Amino acid sequence: MRKIKTYILIAIASVSLYACSNGQEEEIVVDNSKAIPVSIAKAKANGAKSTINGSGQIHAFESANISTRMMGRVEKVQAKSGMKVKKGDLLIAISSADLQAKAAQVDANIAQANAAFQNASNDYERFKNLHKSGSASDKELENMKSRYEMAKASLDAAKSMKQEVLAQFEYLNIRAPFDGTIANTFVKAGDMASPGFPLINLESMAKLEAIVMISESDIRDIKAGQKATIHIKSADKHAAATVREVSYSSKNTGGQYIVKLDLSGQNEEILPGMFVNAEIEADSIAENTPVVVPTTAIIRKGQLSGIYTPTEDGVAILRWLRLGEVKDKQVEVLSGLLAGEDYILSSEGRLYNGIKISY
Repeated sequence: MRKIKTYILIAIASVSLYACSNGQEEEIVVDNSKAIPVSIAKAKANGAKSTINGSGQIHAFESANISTRMMGRVEKVQAKSGMKVKKGDLLIAISSADLQAKAAQVDANIAQANAAFQNASNDYERFKNLHKSGSASDKELENMKSRYEMAKASLDAAKSMKQEVLAQFEYLNIRAPFDGTIANTFVKAGDMASPGFPLINLESMAKLEAIVMISESDIRDIKAGQKATIHIKSADKHAAATVREVSYSSKNTGGQYIVKLDLSGQNEEILPGMFVNAEIEADSIAENTPVVVPTTAIIRKGQLSGIYTPTEDGVAILRWLRLGEVKDKQVEVLSGLLAGEDYILSSEGRLYNGIKISY
C-alpha cells in the first residue's frame, strides 16, 4: 500500500510541474479548510491619454537682436558673451561726428532764435505801452505782435530740433532693453556700426520655451493649456511643459505647424538652441489601453507572473499574465486579465490554487 501511495503522489507532482512549465493555470485542488479573508479589486484600463510627438528647439522667451539707427564708429563694447545685464545697462557706445556737428548747429540755432525772441518780446512790450498812450497805431501794434509770435515759434522749433538730436544720441549709447544674458556680440571697438546691422544678441534665461513642429494630421488635437513633456537630447534631461500657442497655418513652414511650449521651472543645463523631442498630451484617450494593477498584487514564480482571481464559488485561482511597463507602482497587463474583471488585491494568509476565500 505504501508503494502505491508514493506512486500516486509522484504522478500528481509531475502533472502539476508540467502545467506550470507551459504557462497554464495551476491544478485546482479545492481546500475545505477555513476561508482566508481577502480584498478584491476590479481591473481598470489605465485611461492614458494619447500623445502627439514633435521635435524642435529651445528658445528664450525674450530675445532681441539689438542694432542702431545711426552710423558711426564703435568706441566701446561693454558687453561680453555670457554676461548677465540689467535693463538700462550700457552695452555699446558709438561715436558719430555728424551727429555731434548737428548738435552744435542746433545749439547755435537755439541761441540765435532766443536772441531774436528776446528782441521781439521787448519791442512788443514797448509798442503796447505806446499804443495805450496813442503814440502807436493799431496796425503797428498788430505787426509787432506778429513779429513776436514768429520769433517765439522759431525758438520753439529750435528747441524741438534739440530734443530730436538728443533722442538720436540714445541710438549711440546702446542699452539693454530688458534683464538678460548676452548671447553674442557681433562688433568690436573700432568697427563701423550701420543702421539695421545687429550689434548684440540679448536673451532672457529667466523663461524658456520649446518651439516644435507638428504634422497636419495631429494639429487639430492640440490646444493651448495642454500638458507636455520634452526630452533634451544633448543633456538627456526631461522637463514638464505647457502648450502656450498653436499655429494654424503651415504656409511658410513646409506643411508643418508651429507649437510653442512654456517650460516649467529653470534648469541651467537647458540652453537656447538645444534640440528637443516633445510629447504633447492630447484630449483623446489612446485606443487599446492596457489594464493596470498594483505591483503588490502580482505573484511571481520563476519566469512566470500571475495574479489570483476569485471564482463565483469563493475560491482563489492563479491566472498567468503577460506584463508590460511598470510605472508609479502600477504594472501594465498586456494579456491574461481584462478591464472589469475582479482580482485579489491582498489577503490575510497565504494564497494557493483552490483555497477558499471570503470578502
